[in-house]
Amino acid sequence: MKKLTFAVCILLTTHTIGYATTTAPASAGLVGNAEEGKTKSTNLACVGCHGPDGNSLGPTFPNLAGQHASYIVRQIQAFKSGARSEPSMTPMAMPLTEQDIVDLAAYFSSQTVKMSSASEDSVKSGQKIYRGGNKKTGLPACAGCHGPQGLGNPAANYPALSSQHKEYTVKQLKDYQSGARKPEGNAAIMRDIATKMSEDEMKVVTDYMQGLH
Repeated sequence: MKKLTFAVCILLTTHTIGYATTTAPASAGLVGNAEEGKTKSTNLACVGCHGPDGNSLGPTFPNLAGQHASYIVRQIQAFKSGARSEPSMTPMAMPLTEQDIVDLAAYFSSQTVKMSSASEDSVKSGQKIYRGGNKKTGLPACAGCHGPQGLGNPAANYPALSSQHKEYTVKQLKDYQSGARKPEGNAAIMRDIATKMSEDEMKVVTDYMQGLH
């Protein structure tokens, strides 16, 4: 295993590379409070899966630390409304108020994700897909939306993928591919992208992203 650190000087796409924000976006005129979110993350049992600082306790649970507040808000709202279904998250989201949601997003987005690593066997092939896609199948480069360092684009609601667990990300790609996860908004492109990916491509590119920072 080898930690990967990438210093990229050339912007690969016309997208603006996003950085996680510490203040959740207004939701019905509300502004998130990170300190309140910290308390609520414990009281509402978020820490049981996502960890006290947003670094999850298992690879099937996503890291929330450093994720864009706007993306966290949108996903919790989707779980609450039923637009996105997940047995463990739907019942957790249902009782949350809009203030709870923006507070939690403000807290987790203000935390620092722990650097992870990728398998050396996946670096070359995973990097090729992430940065160049697959021209034969029409698969676009992941960097086009998620940025050369995996930092995402909050303005377009594209999530940060840097240091995200590969197990979690593979499952999301498979769910997009099968239709189990219904893409919303700008994420609609993910269904088409996932259908063009083989299982091996999913594994190597998510392993690469896990070590990308």
